[in-house]
Amino acid sequence: MADIPEKIKLKVDKLRKEIEYHNQKYYVDAEPEISDYDYDMLMKELIELEEKYPELKTPDSPTQRVGGEPLKEFKTVTHSVPMLSLDNTYSEEDLLEFDKRVRKVTDKYTYTVELKIDGVAIALKYKNSLLDIAITRGDGERGDDVTANIKTIRQLPLRIDNNDMFFKNFEVRGEVFLSKKQFEIINEEREKEGEPLFANPRNATAGSLKLLDPKLVAKRKLNILVYYLINAKNYGINTQFEALEKLKNMGFPVSEYNKKVDSIKGVIDYCNFWEKKRAELPYVVDGVVIKVNEFSKQEILGSTGKSPRWAIAYKFKAERAKTRLKSITVQVGRTGILTPVAELEPVHLSGTIVKRATLHNEDEIEKKDIRIGDIVLVEKAGEIIPEVVGVDIKARTGAERKFKMPKICPVCGSETVKYEGEVATRCINIKCRAQLEGALIHFASRDAMDIKGLGKAIIKQLVDKKLVSDYGDLFFLDSVTLAELERMGQKSAENLIKEIEESKNKDLESLVYGMGIRNVGKHTAEILVENFSSLDKLADAKVEELNEIYEIGPVVAQSIYDFFKRKETREVIKKFEKAGVNLKRKKKVLKNILGGKVFIFTGEMEKYSRSEAGNIVKSLGGRVTSSISKNIDYVVVGKDAGSKLEKAKKLGLKIIDENEFLKIIGS
Repeated sequence: MADIPEKIKLKVDKLRKEIEYHNQKYYVDAEPEISDYDYDMLMKELIELEEKYPELKTPDSPTQRVGGEPLKEFKTVTHSVPMLSLDNTYSEEDLLEFDKRVRKVTDKYTYTVELKIDGVAIALKYKNSLLDIAITRGDGERGDDVTANIKTIRQLPLRIDNNDMFFKNFEVRGEVFLSKKQFEIINEEREKEGEPLFANPRNATAGSLKLLDPKLVAKRKLNILVYYLINAKNYGINTQFEALEKLKNMGFPVSEYNKKVDSIKGVIDYCNFWEKKRAELPYVVDGVVIKVNEFSKQEILGSTGKSPRWAIAYKFKAERAKTRLKSITVQVGRTGILTPVAELEPVHLSGTIVKRATLHNEDEIEKKDIRIGDIVLVEKAGEIIPEVVGVDIKARTGAERKFKMPKICPVCGSETVKYEGEVATRCINIKCRAQLEGALIHFASRDAMDIKGLGKAIIKQLVDKKLVSDYGDLFFLDSVTLAELERMGQKSAENLIKEIEESKNKDLESLVYGMGIRNVGKHTAEILVENFSSLDKLADAKVEELNEIYEIGPVVAQSIYDFFKRKETREVIKKFEKAGVNLKRKKKVLKNILGGKVFIFTGEMEKYSRSEAGNIVKSLGGRVTSSISKNIDYVVVGKDAGSKLEKAKKLGLKIIDENEFLKIIGS
């Protein structure tokens, strides 16, 4: 540190203050003072200086928001104060009952009312004024340490400039979320890449926080609003509303719509106002949180084991609108499932124009008696996905027509079938163009072969021009051919060929998952690769052999067997071999000393995390499961074991502690 010129130290300090100032103006105050380019140049200069002088890096530097190195896993951490859930209500009557219960216990109280953002709850601990750890709600008692991911949120202060010497170590609670606009941007990008779309912003937020690479999280542009200060009374604060003002003054992003009201009538008025106006907000809210404002009154009211008696959540009813069902179109997915989609007369719903809605399947249509020409009731499930939930029977004229799922595929003209016990109707032609496009999109997706740049639009052109007939053909494309496609060009074509080449070295479980075997998800693909060291051995497996594998049931076993017995599958495997695709297991079992024994872990271990212990078991030929059943050989119990221990005792399973586990694995 002594060798670093003083002017460099001053420059770094100035850059940090300047960047944090502009973060506040842009992300919190919504009053940007410089262009994105100028901001990026300031950040670039700071990154370069910190790389040149790593001793100057600090945990609260704005560069930490860009995202650090990928994590191997998330640690599980116990909450200092449990994150309780709230009782829900959907009616004014229940709010009046809640107020009556409060009045029975105490008097002279007020309420705070806060919009309930539909996101992911988070606990944030600050130590010596620096953000120390961020923990997800989890089960309320324990959650995941997602500090690296939370640091990417630009609205959140990493350091609190606070002159109060008693206010250095504290904890706040907040809600992480995505704006409606950012959610749409993410889904548009996923659609281009052929990845499954997120159902709503809440799911997208939760999925983002589970990413192990903070750099990817930074690109998602998560947001946060803080709503609670733990043990606020210890800091001389007497009410929830005062605490919110204190948090705001400390630089935390706090909702501008929080309000203090004197009566339950004020609460109901607030709820009714925002139920009508919520569509105008830039983020999804699904209700209002009502809290007794005075902390002294909260203490008197107390909590149940599940939720506080001094708070309740009023949930908004899902928005609905009436419109005419003009027609029903049928989409075909990668597994051949036919999905009916309602084509609607455009209707305004939750701030957007809705023209299409899901109908799920033929059974749902019959159950709701939905007919073409009906006036239907459309609801935005989870505030995002439109769904037809009912019909205005009284509006029928007699001209409405019943819908029948087509007997032939609308894409390829082949026969469709509906197997006994299933609600889905399927196209059985595996050469169907829609299935081929879906299969290629799945094959190239991030969880499978991760071929960046091979999105929906490119795949459609490859299929339309008959350049590929299955995913094996992808490995024989060349840059000259690809460059002739729309919106490609030579450079993009060369980059895509490079991605395809690199995907040849992906692990076998990614390939197996990417092949799109019915009933085989990512986890099942991993189990299969644990049991079969090559694709050839898996392809030759008999049903009985597959059936014996733990977690592979008879239905899944038959699906796998049928898939590999197809002539088309065998031809694809030959293409893989010819192209040099990796068809062998990369992870080796070190010693098969556990011989397929099944383990489950509960509670906190000292030497290893549960994830690390599980990986050791797998490397020694054992298996790990997350749910209790009679098929488990060992229940490994750590500190603060949960309900799994009680279930294990009832089933009479072998229960061991960490020391016994270490002896078994020879550690």
